[in-house]
Amino acid sequence: MDKRDLNLDLMVDTLKAAAEPSRLRILALLSRGDLTVSDLTSILGQSQPRVSRHLKLLFEANLINRYQEGSWAYFRLAESLVVGDIARILLDRLDVSDPLLERDIERLGSVKLQRRERAAAYFSANATSWDAIRSLHVPDGAVEAALTKIIGRTPFQAMLDVGTGTGRLLELFAPLYVRGVGIDINRDMLTIARSNLDRSGITNAQVRQGDVYSLPVDRESFDLVTVHQVLHFLDNPAEAIREAARALRAGGRMLIVDFAPHDLEFLRDSHAHIRLGFNDNQMRDWLTEAGLALENSIELEPKDKDKLTVKLWLARDPRLLIADPALTSRVTESV
Repeated sequence: MDKRDLNLDLMVDTLKAAAEPSRLRILALLSRGDLTVSDLTSILGQSQPRVSRHLKLLFEANLINRYQEGSWAYFRLAESLVVGDIARILLDRLDVSDPLLERDIERLGSVKLQRRERAAAYFSANATSWDAIRSLHVPDGAVEAALTKIIGRTPFQAMLDVGTGTGRLLELFAPLYVRGVGIDINRDMLTIARSNLDRSGITNAQVRQGDVYSLPVDRESFDLVTVHQVLHFLDNPAEAIREAARALRAGGRMLIVDFAPHDLEFLRDSHAHIRLGFNDNQMRDWLTEAGLALENSIELEPKDKDKLTVKLWLARDPRLLIADPALTSRVTESV
């Protein structure tokens, strides 16, 4: 029997678990991103005990995955090649124009919009002090030293900074790239980033407004993509990584900076954090799904145990890079 095959009993149990309208709706919703019980209760219009019961049955059938982040539990469609494939095949055959599914998707959009509006309000309220807020977690100097070490000193053509914030990474790596682009959804942050770049005399970088899930850049056009302290604000980090990976040239690198797992619940309410850190296995899986290979990771533990541990993950697009003489000459000239 192929490793991807299920025996008769397991196949029947799997199909039984999915063969219920509410559970199929849950699977359809989870195929569009990670959700909590509270999210699903709001979207489905059902009681929390009822939704929890559906989730329990789907979890026991290995159709969904569950992971805990502090006091919140997130659910997502199973990624396994066996049961996960069955779920995806079933969902592919669903008519998304069904009125009930259309309403679910509309309510899902409202849930995600509320999350984004909350994060945007936080950024607007803290735009002028965002760098100071970052420094509360771990010393900026130590992080930037690790960033420059892991990237190295070799010049390259183009850099994309996703969720650029104040534009600090564009400043940090300006000596290395010919062209830099920073993307951020918040106009207040972009105003500050532009001011910082002007103040530093950096003319080879620009910032523009855009969504991390739909980046306003050409595909396969950057040698380095950075995602610095962004993913913990997102409801679907995996999709953001996939979108960022599409901007990488063959052989290009992606650098992700975020927190290791922690239990500081106040960051959810006070600082709009959706995720309480990420572990190596989680990040490796997301990078692999995006077609990237994890090459290196660095952990920066603070001396003060009340602060957060910062993690750096460096991945590469494993496709063979065929050198473009024109690009090579421009990079050489910039050195």
